[in-house]
Amino acid sequence: MFRLAQAGFWSKRTANQNSRGVCMRFLFSLIALVGALFVLPATAQVLDVKVPGRAPAASPTDPENIWLLDLSTGGRVKIWLRPDVAPKMVERIKTLTRQHFYDGLTFHRVIEGFMAQAGDPKGDGTGGSDLPDVPAEFNYLPHVRGAVAAARQGSAPNADDETRIKAENSANSQFFIVFQPKLQLDKDYTVFGRVIDGMQYVDAIHRGEPPADPSRILHAYIAADNPPPYQPAPAAAPAATPTVLPGTRPANAAPQPAGE
Repeated sequence: MFRLAQAGFWSKRTANQNSRGVCMRFLFSLIALVGALFVLPATAQVLDVKVPGRAPAASPTDPENIWLLDLSTGGRVKIWLRPDVAPKMVERIKTLTRQHFYDGLTFHRVIEGFMAQAGDPKGDGTGGSDLPDVPAEFNYLPHVRGAVAAARQGSAPNADDETRIKAENSANSQFFIVFQPKLQLDKDYTVFGRVIDGMQYVDAIHRGEPPADPSRILHAYIAADNPPPYQPAPAAAPAATPTVLPGTRPANAAPQPAGE
């Protein structure tokens, strides 16, 4: 009897341990998922889940679908483009990149804890390219850390259908990179890519609307075009100090009141 009872005790104990183990594994998985969304760099979050009826994701190693942004913040950002869900916006990005449209443009609107926006040649959020606007391609990709989405005009919550649809189809050249998850934007903006390397250079973009000293896209490339290695922006030359002889004044000196 003792042996049977003992066996029953150990059986129950083992079952309880297994149950606790399952719970702990579930808890750790949940923590890992939350960490991936909020903390971990985008490189740790590349998922290719096959769903019936859905086009397979573009390969993250295909150089034709890798967008490279060399930033003034110190390095190269690698973005995985997704023509499987946003073919028109991806084609626009490739076209403008190969025209060197993005070279030298600033991040003109950068909000801490939200996103960094660029792609406007005017630098104030009102500009775009000479190409027609791109229709909305809202999709299932979420606005998580490192997501890259097309910026567009906004519309009031109570706007009529015509105004709302016009705003939804107004993407052109501007885009934004998400710092922290903003899932309320899902299926309201076209996500067309994801940072898979160099997110630290995105984090270093100067904040402001507009920033006092805006960070820049030095160069943009498609990886298939065999771009050169990252080259930092040349240091600004120090201002020349004019030579002033004794008893003279610099030519650019402010006029002085008579008698001085």
